[in-house]
Amino acid sequence: MGLIGFFGGAIGWMVSGSPLGALLGYVLGSLFDSSVAEQEDDGASHYAYDTYSADDNTYQQAQRTTRDNFIFSLLVLTAAVIKADGKIMHSEMEYVRRYFRLQFGDVAAQQANDILLTLFKQDIDIEGCGRQMADHMDYSTRLQLLDFLVGIAKADGRVTPDEVQMMKRIARAMLTDEREVDSLLGLGQDDIASAYQVLEVSPDVSDADLKRAYKKLVLKHHPDRVAALGDDIRLKAEEKLKLINDAYNKICRVRGL
Repeated sequence: MGLIGFFGGAIGWMVSGSPLGALLGYVLGSLFDSSVAEQEDDGASHYAYDTYSADDNTYQQAQRTTRDNFIFSLLVLTAAVIKADGKIMHSEMEYVRRYFRLQFGDVAAQQANDILLTLFKQDIDIEGCGRQMADHMDYSTRLQLLDFLVGIAKADGRVTPDEVQMMKRIARAMLTDEREVDSLLGLGQDDIASAYQVLEVSPDVSDADLKRAYKKLVLKHHPDRVAALGDDIRLKAEEKLKLINDAYNKICRVRGL
């Protein structure tokens, strides 16, 4: 199955003339040209052009559009992060392909790969795209985008300063606190310093303020806030929340709480 809705023409707020709309138009045009060429060569198209059925109710259409917007935004930002250090690493590309392969199948994984290769050729307007996302996505959804980008940056075993700088630039463009990037980078680390980094507090924080910071973090990252994006995105949010809990519990054990 292909990437749901990418070729259905129902991308909601990604209108023509907007930063994301321009990129979407470029991608669709490029992939359409490729599919036509393949049809001429093989008699069959490589791409799946899904459409919304007239039987879909308004809620289902809105839910699918919300998810499609998230996925395309994710690919745009992914292209920016992968290009940030001037190298397109196989491990980073495979991280993306693996995600789409697990969630949507082999065809979607290849489509995601081809979309990224197309986006690499474009000069992405980070500030324009980020502001458009901020205008149409809630804070928790934007945090989920950042979480995926951090996973890509970590995929080759080394997060470069250029990648961190790009992720923080994206965070600012989406009107999220750039400290969110540092917090997400600390997830899954074994040391106590990273645990404090995750909680966005200093080691000398009081026990009361530590608990308040933890509760605030849980509310921001709670899986229920991204449930409309699909079960796979919610599952990823649940995994992230588990790592937040691990960081908090680590600090509590050290403090004897």
